[in-house]
Amino acid sequence: MKETDVIHVSKDRPEKGKYVKPLFRGLNFIFKNFLTKPVTLQYPTEKTQRSQRWRGLHRLEVDENGELKCVACGLCARICPSEAITIVPYEEEGKTRYPKKFVINELRCIFCGFCQEACPKGAITLTEVYDYIDYNRSDFIFDIEKLKTPERFQFTGK
Repeated sequence: MKETDVIHVSKDRPEKGKYVKPLFRGLNFIFKNFLTKPVTLQYPTEKTQRSQRWRGLHRLEVDENGELKCVACGLCARICPSEAITIVPYEEEGKTRYPKKFVINELRCIFCGFCQEACPKGAITLTEVYDYIDYNRSDFIFDIEKLKTPERFQFTGK
């Protein structure tokens, strides 16, 4: 073994007596933070403010008549990288298309926002609901009725 292969740990240590200054700097930091008031949120009742670009649960938008804006074009389902969206279109003769079945598996979704950007009608948006919890996997599969009002699934701490 050569001398260059050996690592001398004691060579990189500071000289004797050079530990006092870093020790006092560390203690100063501790005591300064010890005397400040901690920033604590009481979570279910107090929530942090989310940015406007936050992507939470999905919402299907409705127009002023209460009808879905979605025309079941399928662009959101095609662009979804995790294949979390399933659409079954339906069209009556002489009328516009609408989704007979629109399902989003929130467990598979990666909340990338591609579906929102791809929708030509602005029918799907991402809300600020970020704390949806449940015990069953099947409850994370959102159909049309759940997608109309995702705010009702927000955790309130009860």
